[in-house]
Amino acid sequence: MPSAALLRQPSRTLVIAAAAVPLALAVLADDVRVRRQLQAARHDPLTGLPGRDALTAHGDRLLRTSRCDTMHVILLDGNGFKAINDTYGHAAGDAVIRTTGERLARWATAHAALAVRLGGDEFAAIAALPAATARADITALREHLQRPLNHDGVTLQMTVSIGIARAVDLPGEAFDRILRGADTAMYKVKTGQAPFPYLATRTDAYTDTINGRRTGRTGTHLPAA
Repeated sequence: MPSAALLRQPSRTLVIAAAAVPLALAVLADDVRVRRQLQAARHDPLTGLPGRDALTAHGDRLLRTSRCDTMHVILLDGNGFKAINDTYGHAAGDAVIRTTGERLARWATAHAALAVRLGGDEFAAIAALPAATARADITALREHLQRPLNHDGVTLQMTVSIGIARAVDLPGEAFDRILRGADTAMYKVKTGQAPFPYLATRTDAYTDTINGRRTGRTGTHLPAA
């Protein structure tokens, strides 16, 4: 005949199992919380857009696919952003950044593209655009981004400089070179050296840098870290 201890064993097992359920749920909830925190850390808090790491990873992947010949890297920089900050305050500046991010994100969604914020008023996008429509698509993006913004009773004029680099024009180049080409193209448009739309050349992709920054970019005077 089974002893009383053996008869009590299953109930103890059930008690232990029941006690383990809340612990497992707590571990799962903590894992979800950590994942959400990591996800949030990878996105810009002002615009909700991912950053440079996401841009590089997506660009590297796209270069390894059959769509690489249609890949366009678009780099854009706001014009007169400091003047808006100085004249209307940082809340107005934040509104400009946030609105630029929202408008770029909508365009990216419509074109199955990736949009990111690189920092300050500088953004980028990667899109696989057919050659027949690419110029019109990017021109439409520029017009959309440059629509005036009404903020706190003030109309803010939003203008951007856009540079474009196509993988097809830079065969065999790594993504960081293509991105550098787009950055140089943007700078040439911004400084009036080239009209929009301007497509980066191989020379643009190999432009000199100082401390990892394009010559003329803010911060090139700083010593290397």
